[in-house]
Amino acid sequence: MARSNSATLGARPQLAVTFRNGWQWATVEGRAQLVGPDDPRPWLVDGERLRLLLREVFTAAGGTHDDWDEYDRVMAQEQRAVVLITPTRIYSNG
Repeated sequence: MARSNSATLGARPQLAVTFRNGWQWATVEGRAQLVGPDDPRPWLVDGERLRLLLREVFTAAGGTHDDWDEYDRVMAQEQRAVVLITPTRIYSNG
């Protein structure tokens, strides 16, 4: 999960993220959208949807957890958010 300032993303919502594995790398550039308790979206109708979104992003990134109730509690307590990127350019050295 990412910690960020929603004002920063609101003012400059473009991101470039690079993923590296050894000497191989790939970069994704695009428009960013911060989604969290302080950054509601029309499609994020309630806290339950945010809870599930945080889990989906965590597991998609390879994360696992032994106690999902604890994970959910900590994410809510720390007011964690998700940064979604709509890609406009993808490139790599591979």
